[in-house]
Amino acid sequence: MALLFLNGGGMRGGPLNHQLQGAPFVGRATSAPKYRYYSVGDRFPAMDEVETDGRAVVGEVYDVSLEVLREHLVPAEPPELELGLIELADGASCLATVLRKPYRGDNDLVDISDIGDWRRYHGWE
Repeated sequence: MALLFLNGGGMRGGPLNHQLQGAPFVGRATSAPKYRYYSVGDRFPAMDEVETDGRAVVGEVYDVSLEVLREHLVPAEPPELELGLIELADGASCLATVLRKPYRGDNDLVDISDIGDWRRYHGWE
């Protein structure tokens, strides 16, 4: 089992939550304030770790089996994202999908770091 931080459509009530295959919800969480947060073409969010001017991102943590991670989640990710390690606000490390380096500066990126919450960005909360 691995802890996975989700901050987009995979969260509870989101259109991609079914991909978790019933993985246990651990709780709401916030990242450490060291990321820029983007809407990629208004299709999904992406976190990118930065040296300065980072913000916290709101999300949820799930306890996901390696089988679900390998067979359902990673293959379903868009090409702009990859599996990485992030820091949570409490200092713990957690797996998450993050922006691939070649996509930094892409025209489809809209910086939503000051909002920091995919649900709030879309008006779901």
